[in-house]
Amino acid sequence: MTTPRTDRVADLFVIGGGINGCGIARDAAGRGLKVILAERGDLAQATSSASTKLFHGGLRYLEYFEFRLVREALVERETLLRAMPHIAWPMRFVLPHHHAMRFENDTPTSRLLARLMPWLRGRRPAWLIRLGLLLYDGLGGRKILPATRSLDLRHDPAGAPLRAQFERAFEYSDCWVEDSRLVVLNARDAEARGARILTRTEVVAARRAKGLWEVTLRGADGAERTLHARALVNAGGPWVGEIIADRLSTASTERVRLVRGSHIVTRKLFDHDRSYFLQGTDGRIIFAIPYETDFTLIGTTDQEHHGTATDAVCTEAEQDYLCDFANQYFKESIGRDDIVWTYSGVRPLYDDGAKSATAATRDYVLSLDDDGAPLLNVFGGKITTYRRLAEAALARLAPHFPAAGSAWTAGAALPGGDFAVAEAANMPGRLRADHAFLSERWARRLIRAYGTDAWRILEGADSAGDLGRDFGATLTEAELRWLMTREYARCGDDVAWRRTKLGLRLAPDQLAAIDDWFTAQHSTPAATAP
Repeated sequence: MTTPRTDRVADLFVIGGGINGCGIARDAAGRGLKVILAERGDLAQATSSASTKLFHGGLRYLEYFEFRLVREALVERETLLRAMPHIAWPMRFVLPHHHAMRFENDTPTSRLLARLMPWLRGRRPAWLIRLGLLLYDGLGGRKILPATRSLDLRHDPAGAPLRAQFERAFEYSDCWVEDSRLVVLNARDAEARGARILTRTEVVAARRAKGLWEVTLRGADGAERTLHARALVNAGGPWVGEIIADRLSTASTERVRLVRGSHIVTRKLFDHDRSYFLQGTDGRIIFAIPYETDFTLIGTTDQEHHGTATDAVCTEAEQDYLCDFANQYFKESIGRDDIVWTYSGVRPLYDDGAKSATAATRDYVLSLDDDGAPLLNVFGGKITTYRRLAEAALARLAPHFPAAGSAWTAGAALPGGDFAVAEAANMPGRLRADHAFLSERWARRLIRAYGTDAWRILEGADSAGDLGRDFGATLTEAELRWLMTREYARCGDDVAWRRTKLGLRLAPDQLAAIDDWFTAQHSTPAATAP
């Protein structure tokens, strides 16, 4: 084999276009490293578009004494909020309390209380929840988000949709995030800093050769090519183990535990903008969240997943479980007929030997194999700590790249997020002032998706007609062209279910028209955005 020219060798090759892979690629590119990322499908096509879409510390993880993970996530909430005030925003959560609420039996907190206060019989007393929320408020150095408070549900509007037995609640802060857009914006920023982003490009094999990684790629057209890199990052998410065994042919003692999280989207169940943190009789929790203006998002389940990540679906049993769970709280019962959409993702949790899926750690593990060209395998993680995970990954690789820059992402806005959090509410009005043909809902959608980039999409438009073909639900040809040329979209699903959630509003013939439009553009599937 001929030794490749050094100017054609990447510093870092990243496998996986989910949030961890794109976050690592962005961080590395910003430090001056030459980065290539390959994703065999679309960005955020699997786990990273199937989350509960929250930046949160993980209130329930306090019951497992995961204090470091919770603190790191709580600190990150406001760091991330400042960097992306268009796709993330503060959200208040209402936690109704009832004397019959119980713990899961296998949490460290439940076992401790069983020994110290056996008369509680596994119940979650109000004082303990209040103590946990005080800790939650204090662990992360909260500055932007408001503190916890108590609610009288008999008089507060949050009590109106709930059953009469719920008279008391606690209200606390976390943040919403558009998960798929977060991934795409990290990829865009990585590319703006010099990275190459290859979608619809599968890593067929990778091997160490002459001190480098030799990576064989296959594009959507079936053609293969070989690239070289000084280090390799396996951020394959649910496929991280498969990549180790089948693509890299290396040994690893670490294992991934696949846990399926399913969600349902129903008609709108309440009229206010707060969310609910609901505790079930089985000790588990779910969220009920205002979603896309006209809907309610309910989830998530925690089920061991024994198939492949691609076959994850919200089963009928999970749909019934989530409906029955919600029906314990809401006056108006829901059933499968009220569900307008379901989605399910497989979380690649690090296998720490926990007895149940719920108890398995949400922390991440970075495993470095530097016997030759370095290989970093990424296990686990959660969306809230993706930026910290990327920093930790670069710290592990730092000895191999002594000329790389230092950590930089904490103060850097993502594309479109270059405005203050306090200005977020005014942004749709500013957009309408410059483009009077926009409805209030249309302007709000564009700002919450694109931030200041909305002005670039609408540039030169004095009427809706100037934006080209109308595909329905305020989706125009101008926006489609932006998504194709700037955000790696290649088909209707990329647009309707990942870059946006307009699939909830578009009819089948409109979705087909979007696919036809992409076909007509003769775009190259594996191409990167300009």
